[in-house]
Amino acid sequence: MKTLTWRTALIALLSTALMACSSGGVKRIDVNEEVALSDRWNDTDSRLVAEEMMTDMLTFPWFRDYHMEHDGNPTVIIQNIRNKSHEHIPVDTFVNDIKRSLLRAGRVDFVVSGEEREDIRTERADQEMNANPDTAAQFGLEQGAGFALSGTINSIVDSDGDQRVTFYQVDLKLIDMTTNREVWNGQKKIKKLLTKG
Repeated sequence: MKTLTWRTALIALLSTALMACSSGGVKRIDVNEEVALSDRWNDTDSRLVAEEMMTDMLTFPWFRDYHMEHDGNPTVIIQNIRNKSHEHIPVDTFVNDIKRSLLRAGRVDFVVSGEEREDIRTERADQEMNANPDTAAQFGLEQGAGFALSGTINSIVDSDGDQRVTFYQVDLKLIDMTTNREVWNGQKKIKKLLTKG
């Protein structure tokens, strides 16, 4: 009888502990809703910075001048956007936000770089050996990029007691690959104040 009471008490205690641990719960929210749990760089920062900077890039004279001399869209390759901030920032997410912003506008074309380009060339070589010649992608027809986009993400953190200010600065530049001329230079700054409770 004593053992049964002890077991019952233990089960009741474990049940209470499990319910306490699981009381938080998870709910789905709209991906466009900002949820700022800290002053760190987040998905909203990435998307808004990309959209604002790409809108700015398309207002500079290089874009108008390109269309006065050429048909179609300018072609851009993203060379390197480096995270030099104090925290881990998934730069690939930011790069994809940039691409989506420009592709959605339908005013710029992109060519892939680095490993993606090599993977596609490997696939093209495989098709040459194994695919029906009528459907195989051809060598020597890649679209060249006329412009290269590169930049950095930097940060400064200042704190004093119960408050911390985190400052981010994103600098991007667009280079004409024929002339090495810098045709656009954009900058976006974000400042966040965190007050500790």
